[in-house]
Amino acid sequence: MPAVESNMFPLGKQAPPFALTNAVDGRLVRLDDVKSDVATVIMFICNHCPFVKHVQNELVRLANDYMPNGVSFVAINANDAEQYPEDSPENMKKVAEELGYPFPYLYDETQEVAKAYDAACTPDFYIFDRELKCVYRGQLDDSRPNNGIPVTGESIRAALDALLAGRPVPENQKPSIGCSIKWKPTS
Repeated sequence: MPAVESNMFPLGKQAPPFALTNAVDGRLVRLDDVKSDVATVIMFICNHCPFVKHVQNELVRLANDYMPNGVSFVAINANDAEQYPEDSPENMKKVAEELGYPFPYLYDETQEVAKAYDAACTPDFYIFDRELKCVYRGQLDDSRPNNGIPVTGESIRAALDALLAGRPVPENQKPSIGCSIKWKPTS
């Protein structure tokens, strides 16, 4: 399956609102529920993609490292679970519990949220400032499956460190690369 790059959501653009079900506990989660006064990280991920599997443990480390500093994290899966049953809400719950996701793992069944964020691949990462304006979009780091580069979260960490220090986030940002979002067939 060919790798797809993220679409690079415009910097400065407001985060589109959402209200999605958390696959772990069944509760409805809104953007306002997870918004942080420091930074909000929104990740489009799934269960089956080898690019996501490659970084899952770092996602947990990253969230655990930055949540004590007031950064919030939320993961969204928009894949068509009928075509990709591994990405069903039941399996999302299993993966989140097995890996100890410290963040909500939301299911975008209608795929409207993924479309609003112009998400193209999994994983796809967005960081919004305290006013929910996009300051970063792109890759976690330079690591990819089988390229020999360790998974460190370096790109996201640099952006979050800049925000926490009150510095501007560098605008030279690389797109994420991963599996395409599995869109539902249009009738």
